[in-house]
Amino acid sequence: MTAVRPLETARELLREFPVVDGHNDLPWALREQVRYDLDARDIATDQSAHLHTDLARLRAGGVGAQYWSVYVRSDLPDAVPATLEQIDCVRQLIARYPQTLAPALTAADMEAARSQGRIASLMGAEGGHSIANSLATLRALYALGVRYMTLTHNDNVDWADSATDEPGVGGLSAFGRAVVREMNREGMLVDLSHVAATTMRDALDASEAPVIFSHSSSRAVCDHPRNIPDDVLERLPSNGGMAMVTFVPKFVLQAAVDWTAAADENMREHGFHHLATTPEAMKVHRAFEERTPRPVATVSTVADHLDHMREVAGVDHIGIGGDYDGTAFTPDGLSDVSGYPNLIAELLDRGWSKPDLAKLTWQNAVRVLGAAEDVARGLQATRAPSNATIESLDG
Repeated sequence: MTAVRPLETARELLREFPVVDGHNDLPWALREQVRYDLDARDIATDQSAHLHTDLARLRAGGVGAQYWSVYVRSDLPDAVPATLEQIDCVRQLIARYPQTLAPALTAADMEAARSQGRIASLMGAEGGHSIANSLATLRALYALGVRYMTLTHNDNVDWADSATDEPGVGGLSAFGRAVVREMNREGMLVDLSHVAATTMRDALDASEAPVIFSHSSSRAVCDHPRNIPDDVLERLPSNGGMAMVTFVPKFVLQAAVDWTAAADENMREHGFHHLATTPEAMKVHRAFEERTPRPVATVSTVADHLDHMREVAGVDHIGIGGDYDGTAFTPDGLSDVSGYPNLIAELLDRGWSKPDLAKLTWQNAVRVLGAAEDVARGLQATRAPSNATIESLDG
């Protein structure tokens, strides 16, 4: 009798419990590459020459739900309208491919999409600059379908410190805590990827609902400020939240940290933002890599993070957030959205059980969104929307 190989078992598991991926930057890639011309980047056709994501590869990867990031750069002067354009892009994608993508606002919507064999499509805003210090704008984003907001991106906002900026307010300001409370009241998940460790701890203190890390890995395994310290992971069980491991090599492989710093500086010297993924920017990236070969992360590298995060936070509090189309480089075996079965096969090889893998891929993320909805219902019954301003709370 022939033994079933782990990759076959992984694909079988993903048919029942597909991946909920916490973060995919396809909308920003579409903005940067073709200014939202969906005919020019028709993801119903093979886009492997341009993107990490298309419909066929999502299917091959066993993706059942995707948080599409409606990220805009923090240095844009008009972040709010740019965020609205990103939201519009996701809505256009869902309308264009209704047989494959299903609009989703709730945990129940996610389950309904799974039962229909469609990919539940949710939205997450990346960076508190997208609300321009306005709780009313926060509520408007929720009304438009945004179901999480990352409190910062790479730069501080007026009320929260980023992991990759100099300390500003020491974590969350009074207005920052008000933002968290209003997100709880709306049912919008508080996303702590990108924020400073001080901000993580302040948000956990302030939040009445589960928090998430939509795309972050373990700082104990790779010492990068974008990753999660163990003391924060240890708090997730009492909070009810989850940390979704990311695949970005410069966050998961220690040897890649120094290389990335040099590569980013090279991008700036050539006049590009270090996160740019346009064809011209990628030419600069590739030329640098030819001169200085980059350290290569693998599926095993990512699995090392999940092993540690499971040990510290528990299997009920971890998930997956690949950051596809938001990174120039990916690990071997996880080159695009078709790669998730390779990660699940690696974890099967390491002895992870099928029930634990079902939690990792699907169940934890659905539970956390549902719990945020439950908290919001209770808060809305007792608390009116806040009209606080940053001036009134922070001076």
